[in-house]
Amino acid sequence: MSSTIQIRVDDDLKTKADELFKELGTDTTSAIRIFLAQAVASNGFPFEIKRVPRNPYVGLGEEELMHKLETARNHAGQGMLLSADDMIDELRGKYGL
Repeated sequence: MSSTIQIRVDDDLKTKADELFKELGTDTTSAIRIFLAQAVASNGFPFEIKRVPRNPYVGLGEEELMHKLETARNHAGQGMLLSADDMIDELRGKYGL
């Protein structure tokens, strides 16, 4: 047996989501099914929910960008970095992927 879920979203959001999921090899309906399955499997949201002090979709100002780059350089200089493969392994372990 199947149930239908209907939601209303902004046209622009729907278009962007459709394009994103198409690039990822799926469709929005399947992505929503994946989200629901992961939420049930993790007994909550399948990602961290937190308040952000500013809108993450607004571009960084030059001063803030330069600060973030300097911090990243300092961390790299101290060996505080991971290769892409190590980061993927860490995420897989953390999220059971």
